[in-house]
Amino acid sequence: MTKRDEQIDLFKTVLAAATRALAGRDEVTVEYSVDGGRLQGTTVTLTAPPRDITPETAARARGQADALALRLAHHDASKHGKRSPRGDDARRLFDAAEKARVESIGAAAMTGVGDNIDAVIEQRCERAGYDRLTASRVKPPLEDAFEFILRERLTGRPLPGVAEAVADGWRAELLGKAEGSLAKLAGTMADQDAFAQAIRSVLDDLGMGEDAAASETETDDQGEEPEPEADAKSDEDGDGEGEGEASGGEGEAGEERKGEGDEQGETQVSVHSDADAEMRESDDEEDDAATPVRPNFRPGDDAPKSTYKVFTHRHDEEAMADTLCDPEELARLRAYLDAQLQGLQGAVSRLANRLQRRLMAQQKRSWTFDLEEGVLDTSRLMRVVVDPTAPLSFKQEDESEFRDTVVTLLLDNSGSMRGRPIMIAALCADILARTLERCGVKVEILGFTTQAWKGGRAREDWVKEGKPANPGRLNDLRHIVYKSADAPWRRVRRNLGLMMREGLLKENIDGEALLWAYHRLMARTEQRKIMMVISDGAPVDDSTLSVNVGNILEKHLREVIDQIENASPVELIAIGIGHDVTRWYRRAVTITDAEQLGGAMTEKLAELFAEEPPRRQEPRGAPAKSGRSGGTRVDQGRAVKRTSLQQVAKGS
Repeated sequence: MTKRDEQIDLFKTVLAAATRALAGRDEVTVEYSVDGGRLQGTTVTLTAPPRDITPETAARARGQADALALRLAHHDASKHGKRSPRGDDARRLFDAAEKARVESIGAAAMTGVGDNIDAVIEQRCERAGYDRLTASRVKPPLEDAFEFILRERLTGRPLPGVAEAVADGWRAELLGKAEGSLAKLAGTMADQDAFAQAIRSVLDDLGMGEDAAASETETDDQGEEPEPEADAKSDEDGDGEGEGEASGGEGEAGEERKGEGDEQGETQVSVHSDADAEMRESDDEEDDAATPVRPNFRPGDDAPKSTYKVFTHRHDEEAMADTLCDPEELARLRAYLDAQLQGLQGAVSRLANRLQRRLMAQQKRSWTFDLEEGVLDTSRLMRVVVDPTAPLSFKQEDESEFRDTVVTLLLDNSGSMRGRPIMIAALCADILARTLERCGVKVEILGFTTQAWKGGRAREDWVKEGKPANPGRLNDLRHIVYKSADAPWRRVRRNLGLMMREGLLKENIDGEALLWAYHRLMARTEQRKIMMVISDGAPVDDSTLSVNVGNILEKHLREVIDQIENASPVELIAIGIGHDVTRWYRRAVTITDAEQLGGAMTEKLAELFAEEPPRRQEPRGAPAKSGRSGGTRVDQGRAVKRTSLQQVAKGS
């Protein structure tokens, strides 16, 4: 063992001991993983430290360990669940406040713990790109600003630079509405129940309390009829017969009115074209003047909210693959996967090698010559032979923008994928990850399913509460990270064997899975972001569909796809195995046999990399583009309002 390895082992040992001490529990197990930073029971999984430990990376490692230890020592999940508000916006602020409370207890008592947690906050803000947001005067998420303001008040410590800018973006608004209730929080920091009650008072002052949510719900139930646009969308998405008929009537009436307007418009243009143009400009100006200007406006914020909702998030799970079964079983499952696909591996490897050659050929390589340092330019050595006094010439390769790319492979882990399809999907994902890694492209492999058939603990909670009508999604999600973007392929290779585990594959709720993968992708700093979805059927969850509108999951999936394709920088591709996905995704292909999956994946990725990367999004506040292109359906005779990703996420 080298001296460096001994230092790393010593650092891990000391860090584990400090974590147990801060948690106040000797039975705590401390593990290390490439994707650390999670707590399950009394097992704390920390990110493995790098081989070259600097003061900065050491502080971040200690901060991660301190935060998890403090949560283990001072957080009661059952109390938190009982006090948690039902509204999605309010729940996010409530969770952020609890995180701030738990970590502030340690930061206020121990200066070193506060410094470590500040290092983690700085890293978190850097990864989220908050420095760019504040520079462009775009408001960051409210929950993060709320958390940072609470930290500042509870600890009395100044915030790190970028976190201070995030807090300042919302400080005036939050203090203007809830200064009084925020001032009462410091005395309740050590008592979780009292603190939760105080936070509920803050939420009431911010207009996010339960009374406001109930009033909003009553207004929605007893208010006006849905807009014609929403009805039209429901008709096309396959809602109930009554809704479809109503929608059709509205659509015909709208087309008649549109036709009358067109005739009048043509008459006016032919007689008074200049006057008509002035009137239109005047009307536009009046409309603009009547619309209030919001500094944090984003395209789609004025669209109607998604009707999709979730009964409870309490039992949802996001897990690393290596935590769902023991290492021995994982190694056995990986060996089984390799044995089953031994005959197919050669064909897929050839396709992957072909993809690699195409990608390497597309990388634009350029060199800068006649430099003072770099790689020796052998083509200039003749000058040294002719004139020994001539200086040596060096060159350097310019970095290619092609490498600044991240790809997410999102695999359907539903029961219908059992057998050959899931085996081939695992193999193709494995080989593609290895191939793209060699090309300098980072790859993340994710899977989605549920924890139970026909509902789990969420359905039990629903039954205990008297089976309220239209509860929304009624099952416990299980989102699995097989390989994170930063994890080397060789370290997580065996994780894909988990897909062979009996009992893992259950239901599929695609819309929320896409949102989860999307948010992980958007947190990355790479300039180009690609997501490939592999599925073999429409979203299905018997527990949810049995007590809600029949198309609730499919409609939500359409909303999410629409927003990712039209209002985000993510390039979305879908491959359907025996399932027509072209009716949902703009860029999609359907294959009839799982054996074709390797060819379809490599071909679609090759096509995508052959194109020019998309331009960055238009500045926030610019009008959102409507409609689709590329051979997909476009709404005729009526403009369907797009629902923003933020509003879709609120429903999930």
